[in-house]
Amino acid sequence: MTDPAPRGARGRHASGTAGPDDGTGPLVPPGDGAGRRAGAAHPSAPLPDLPPRPAGAWSRLPRRDGADEDATVAVPLPGGPGAPGGPPAGDDETAAIDPYPADPHGHEPHWDDDPEATGGLEVLGADAQDTDHRGRPPRGRGGAGRGGARRPLAIVLSLAVLVALVGGIVVGGRALIGLVNPAAEDYTGQGTGEVQVRVAVGDTLSDIGRSLVDAGVIASVSPFVAAAEANPAATGIQPGVYALREEMSGQAALDLLLDPSSRLFARVTVPEGFTVEQTLQRLAEATERPVEEFRAAAADPAALGVPEWAGGQLEGFLFPATYDFTPDDTPADMLRAMVSAFTDTAARIQLEERAAAAGRSPLEVVIVASMVQSETRLDEERPDVAQVIYNRLEQGIPLGIDAALAYGLGKNGNELTVTDLETDSPYNTRTRAGLPPTPISSPGEASLEAALAPSTGDLLYYVLESQDGNHFFTSSYEEFLAARQRCAEAGLGCGG
Repeated sequence: MTDPAPRGARGRHASGTAGPDDGTGPLVPPGDGAGRRAGAAHPSAPLPDLPPRPAGAWSRLPRRDGADEDATVAVPLPGGPGAPGGPPAGDDETAAIDPYPADPHGHEPHWDDDPEATGGLEVLGADAQDTDHRGRPPRGRGGAGRGGARRPLAIVLSLAVLVALVGGIVVGGRALIGLVNPAAEDYTGQGTGEVQVRVAVGDTLSDIGRSLVDAGVIASVSPFVAAAEANPAATGIQPGVYALREEMSGQAALDLLLDPSSRLFARVTVPEGFTVEQTLQRLAEATERPVEEFRAAAADPAALGVPEWAGGQLEGFLFPATYDFTPDDTPADMLRAMVSAFTDTAARIQLEERAAAAGRSPLEVVIVASMVQSETRLDEERPDVAQVIYNRLEQGIPLGIDAALAYGLGKNGNELTVTDLETDSPYNTRTRAGLPPTPISSPGEASLEAALAPSTGDLLYYVLESQDGNHFFTSSYEEFLAARQRCAEAGLGCGG
């Protein structure tokens, strides 16, 4: 702490009297002097019941040498300790610094004499009308001093920095969002040219949208998905290949996907009872591909997914149904789809489990089902035909099913001759007991069910009795002969 004696000299106003011995006596405000009313309380008189201000960080700073003190060091504001209208100065050294030091030439200092003065700390709540001895607003009260000008400038600069910071965050955030989720671009119009796009099984709307973007049909996924979500019919988009155009709007692409004429496919119906060769011919005609391509694919049944118990052959496992094949489906893809339809059906009706429960192999069931398929057109008769086959097998009686012989000879059943009936062939069920070595056609689900669950009884014979395809069933050989005579007389094709 510095010696208080010099500070007492500095604390004496030019027109006032000396203060207390500590050298920090009250200052006489300019213009007041000896003209104060007697008995009036001095503006700097101590306020009642107020403790002295504690020493602050500024009080511990060393005093500068020289007559010209830096006015920025702890200059009390009007109304502050040791100033007119303020509480008395205490032990705080900063309160003893005279804001208006005496001029050695007798000139009375004024608050604005020092052009470098920066003012002090403003007392919040002070009367805005307070003035100094010249009637001017004190420094730090929004006057023309530099202190009043610096604060608004600092505030403006701070606000500018804050605005720039916020703007940078907003711009950067938008850029980041743009990278994560680019702006949804969209073409306009119906597009040009032609592009083929495949919709796979299980594709979502977003999957389809990405396929369209990759093919150059639409600009981005979002407009297409938005249009699709607004149209309930979009859930009906079928798997397949579609003819679209380049640079279409999302809405236009959706409209074309919902147009049945835009879907490119060959619809092929393979009837029940078709052989492999008949099926290959039908596929070649419907898809306009050479039949040799289908025959080459059919030469490798294992690659097509036939069951292991199928004996390495394809006959009987191309499931009869209606299929939609797209332009990029290969012959192997088509045959594989048909084998898959068979295995799906077999799993659903538990073919292997039920065959084992009946003491038969799955292949035996399919062979019986193929003959049932060839022998009648009526589903309600299939269990009876299966019963006749099983009863004959159990009794060692030749099945006598000419459709099996025709298959072995590569003919139609109606083309068989008497000589054909005497052919020595594993498929000649007139001369051989037991089942033929393979299925003779592709059975449908009803025939597979009949082979798994035949009717019960002792039926051994059946004969066609009407143009509608109805058969007469019996266990009596005499009744069979009589029924066959009626069939021949009716010209239904019962002979031999």
